[in-house]
Amino acid sequence: MCRPLLVLAVFLALVRARCDPRSDSVPPHEEVARMARFVVHKCDWASMATISTHEPVRGQPFSNAFSISDGPAGNGTGTPYMYLTHMEISVQDLQVNPQASLSVSLAQTHYCKSHGFDPQSPLCAHIILSGSVMQVNDSEASVAKAALFGRHPEMIDWPTDHSWFFAKFNISQVWVLDYFGGVKTVTPDEYYSATPTKHTGSDTL
Repeated sequence: MCRPLLVLAVFLALVRARCDPRSDSVPPHEEVARMARFVVHKCDWASMATISTHEPVRGQPFSNAFSISDGPAGNGTGTPYMYLTHMEISVQDLQVNPQASLSVSLAQTHYCKSHGFDPQSPLCAHIILSGSVMQVNDSEASVAKAALFGRHPEMIDWPTDHSWFFAKFNISQVWVLDYFGGVKTVTPDEYYSATPTKHTGSDTL
């Protein structure tokens, strides 16, 4: 595509996004921390990268998909919770090195496709969380259980002999790609202080 047509296509996509009433719930890209909270809350799964402990890729990045939830719809905490078992290959990596990164994107909602945004486009907001994965204590387990089972009810019937446990992603840095101009960073304090747009269901995106 020649440059004038590319610029026109981007302009039209932005116009559609701003004029479509369904996009009102998506925060403005200037509100970086709020955008990060919004995307994390909207997403039901994430790609988590660990440092592999398995041959033949020992020591290399290893990415895997995990179901997540930061809380019931409309009441997100900002903390991604996960339901894990030590039988899982990535969880075995975390036992050696709990450091990981977690990626979520509005590409898993209807928003980007309806506006013609490619998943790799910065207009299709995606968030990368850096940090570590840790098992939650007994008092927080009830919060994690409500968050995950409410949005992933199939988990309730997963095999009991797999010794499932609740874990959370302990955020140390937030990276936001939601507009042109490069990646933006958000500190954990800024992230948790932000108030995401109220979640009103998948039809809003």
